[in-house]
Amino acid sequence: MALQREKKRHLAWKIVGLVLLAILLALVVIFVVGLIGYEVNMGNVEDTEYLGSRFEPKLVDGVWTFYVPDDAENGDFKILQITDVHLGGGAFSIGKDKKALDAVETLIRRTTPDLVIFTGDMVYPVPPQAGSFNNIREAELLTTLMEKLGVYYAICLGNHDTEPYSFYNRDQMYEFYAEQPYCLVDRAEGVDDVNYYINIREEESGLIRQTLYLMDTHDYVGDQLINILGNYDGLHENQIEWYAESVAKINAENAGIKRQLNASGAADYSEEEINAVVPSTLFIHIPFGEYRDAIYEYWKNSFRDTENVTFHYGEAGEKPCTSDFEDEMFETMQALGSTKWVFCGHDHYNWISLTYKGIRLTYGMSIDYLAYIGINGDVSQRGATVINVTPEGDLEIEPERLDEGYPENYYE
Repeated sequence: MALQREKKRHLAWKIVGLVLLAILLALVVIFVVGLIGYEVNMGNVEDTEYLGSRFEPKLVDGVWTFYVPDDAENGDFKILQITDVHLGGGAFSIGKDKKALDAVETLIRRTTPDLVIFTGDMVYPVPPQAGSFNNIREAELLTTLMEKLGVYYAICLGNHDTEPYSFYNRDQMYEFYAEQPYCLVDRAEGVDDVNYYINIREEESGLIRQTLYLMDTHDYVGDQLINILGNYDGLHENQIEWYAESVAKINAENAGIKRQLNASGAADYSEEEINAVVPSTLFIHIPFGEYRDAIYEYWKNSFRDTENVTFHYGEAGEKPCTSDFEDEMFETMQALGSTKWVFCGHDHYNWISLTYKGIRLTYGMSIDYLAYIGINGDVSQRGATVINVTPEGDLEIEPERLDEGYPENYYE
């Protein structure tokens, strides 16, 4: 009996060893394939036709800037927020990558934006699902599409864009995007990772109508080779300091332009108008804690508005997975009075838009066909967000469902 038990024990260990060896060999194959390259046949990228943008951005004092007509008829500036595309770029994700690229192109062609903003997780270098560690090769699928469309775009990096085990880190991903045609990415010096802003100015006066802040919420808190616990990072102190300094700088610049217009007789701004705060919008990937607070307060009040929360549209289809990094960004935005709108991604089933304590917090509709188990067949959450910047600097926000056949009253 003892001998039989010993044989069974040896057999069990042998089976475990063979399984581990098979997993190791599979990872080695994936790694080698990633090194030598893998041609993903994406016919929709190769066959797509040029679309183009209405406005040509310019570098003004090192800041990407759009000049927009002042009149009400032509003065809107349209932004399309696309989030969580999750391109795998490997042998395991070919079909889902094609669906994701098709979705991105369809939404851009349908809405004809002046600027596309990708709020993170453009790629998904997770080998068991994607078949690749190569996050730059995955990103090339998206940048190739955008170049062929001829549409300007900007990016925030998400937690999956640079996994701890992926080939390229955040510095290298920034350098890659900075070299791409039509990509307006920039990087503030002395600030953690990739943070920058884009200005929308009035064509005649040069006044800044709206500033778009794109800030990096990084990836995970602590050293995690594989993130299992969902300990997500957020905005760091030096980023919030940079944001506050940028708001003050832009306010001062607009005030100076208004004084010059007064002096030339072209305008007659009051002192209050001269010192008015320039409206701005924040784009991030990982939502901060106030997203969770707003949704929970709305839920606890039986899905009705509260003193702090006003519902606009959408739904929260999953528990908010917000940053575990305690920051003062929301409080800073409240104190400065510039940023009244925030857009994030990260939670693929959440596409709700709520105003919380005076600031509108919106989850973008996601693209993901790959990362969430079973999401490939779901449709109600997939799409993008259309953001119109009006001549007054306000925002008009609407979700844009990929599946146009869904009932129109779904958003009501």
